[in-house]
Amino acid sequence: MNSHPPPSPHRSRWGLTIVWGIIVVSCLPEVVLQLSDRGVLGQPLWRVLAYQNGAFWPGLLDSWRPNYPAQHVTMFLSYSGLHVSLSHLLGNMLALLFLAHLLAPATMGGGLRFAIVYLGSALGAAVAFALLYTGSGSMVGASGAIFGMAGAAIVWHWRRQRQSEPRRANLEAGGYALGLVVLNAASHLLQDEPVAWEAHMGGAITGALLALLVTAPDGGPDTKQGRPSEEAGPG
Repeated sequence: MNSHPPPSPHRSRWGLTIVWGIIVVSCLPEVVLQLSDRGVLGQPLWRVLAYQNGAFWPGLLDSWRPNYPAQHVTMFLSYSGLHVSLSHLLGNMLALLFLAHLLAPATMGGGLRFAIVYLGSALGAAVAFALLYTGSGSMVGASGAIFGMAGAAIVWHWRRQRQSEPRRANLEAGGYALGLVVLNAASHLLQDEPVAWEAHMGGAITGALLALLVTAPDGGPDTKQGRPSEEAGPG
């Protein structure tokens, strides 16, 4: 099996900084909104205003009037930093930490790769929701980006395994991908609250495609003259 030199401590710290930076940025809005819900900070109306101005509203891509210029553009990322509840946020962030750990050997050489897959998956999830959603509601939450990180983890595992065991790599990747499909369907069918399955699917596909671009063909970080490249990333 192929082996790769571990990332330097400096670049590993940079990768961890990116992961925790994403988590802090994702948590901060819900923390503020939790405080406003309880009257500790601001007023309960803040949550409504946050959703009105930061959620993904497909109608803004049609004939709806935006609340501010470029809202129809900023919502493609801003929605992923908002959540419907503290449990919604915690579930997504725990999943992100787990996936960041899985992806560490492929991306922890620096933060750029992890950020590319995460933000790209959030964008892909929003595009899929815009194309497939037929209602008039909105979408919030980082789960589309989380599904993207899961898709990236599957691709990275497949690229690493296929060097020594191609048949097993194909079977395992297919099984993991099927598991994602089942998880997406189950979350849509079993939960009482509406679930944006369109975003989950779009995020997973985008994350898988981006993983093909940001990891080397053998599944490890890109190398130049025997050393990991400066753009290797850490979810």
